[in-house]
Amino acid sequence: MTFTLSENSALLRPVTVGGARLANRIFMAPLTRSRAEADATPSPLAATYYAQRAGAGLIITEATAVSAAANGAYVNTPGMYTARQQRRWAQIADAVHAEGGRIFLQLWHVGRMGHPLISGAETVGPSAVAADLTAHTSAGRKPLPVPRALETGEIAGIVADFRAAARRAVDAGLDGIEIHSANGYLLHEFLSDVVNRRTDAYGGSPGNRARFTAEVVEAVADEIGADRVGLRISPGNAAGDMSEIDEVSVYEELLCRISGLGLAYLHVVADPAQPAFAAVRTQWTGTLVLNNPAAELPDFGQAENLAEWGVISAAAFGRAFLANPDLVERLTLGASLNEPDVATFYAPGPAGYVDYPTLDHPTLADATAKSA
Repeated sequence: MTFTLSENSALLRPVTVGGARLANRIFMAPLTRSRAEADATPSPLAATYYAQRAGAGLIITEATAVSAAANGAYVNTPGMYTARQQRRWAQIADAVHAEGGRIFLQLWHVGRMGHPLISGAETVGPSAVAADLTAHTSAGRKPLPVPRALETGEIAGIVADFRAAARRAVDAGLDGIEIHSANGYLLHEFLSDVVNRRTDAYGGSPGNRARFTAEVVEAVADEIGADRVGLRISPGNAAGDMSEIDEVSVYEELLCRISGLGLAYLHVVADPAQPAFAAVRTQWTGTLVLNNPAAELPDFGQAENLAEWGVISAAAFGRAFLANPDLVERLTLGASLNEPDVATFYAPGPAGYVDYPTLDHPTLADATAKSA
């Protein structure tokens, strides 16, 4: 596959996101890679992996747990709740900055997507409604359990976990954080009018279902400054066995509540043809980042047009950056793109992680040597 961005492409123009001036509008989307150590400390190779991709306007890291109990949807995913994890993330931030890049840490709680055989913790969610999915555990594939519905009094503790993890991220030198309220994980589960069957202040009406995410956003913005905070949402996204009957109202309530905070950006996972995307775009007047999961292949032309028309401020790409560390350069030159190796997406070690060829290092051996 090849695609050439014109010299004056909107995607190649600088953009200011919060307090950061970014070189271009081609962002790296968050990608789980399952290469963290047993204690949820990022891999020693992670600094190389992210630094290789510093040509992105902004790197949004793989989803990172705010506590040990928040982890556990997949094996070997990282956290940001211990001093050792923070030190490794500081090394990653330094490596990206040394290459001239910018990096935000994505923070999550996996909610009902977690499995006790991975996390060692009880699975929780807004209600006792299981996702009809399996998890890959040390004992093989296992069905996800029915989660325990969180008590109302427990929610403030999870909000505090997000706040604390955001503080660690900024203290580690990352440029900001992204709150993951999408793709079927805990905050998205609370937004859903199907999965969330609560009758307290966090369930029922759209405003109540939006409350948890809003409280996390407000707490984190208060802790590190709103201009260092992004939010990811995915209205109508079925990932994680999610379902939403009303794909609009809860997001309108959420954005109405947080729109005055001055967040760095809103990251929307959606097909821009969806009515929900149009509703969100109407509601949100700040910086908007689009990640379109509907396209079978990265639709750079669509992203370029939407940016040129002012519909979006930037576009985030996942697999394209996974396989092409120098994606922006390749798009600028019209060079062919590497195909991602699906077999190594979640495998341990450097293969399929830090050894993808670049234009400067066109062989796997050269790429691996550079990463050593």
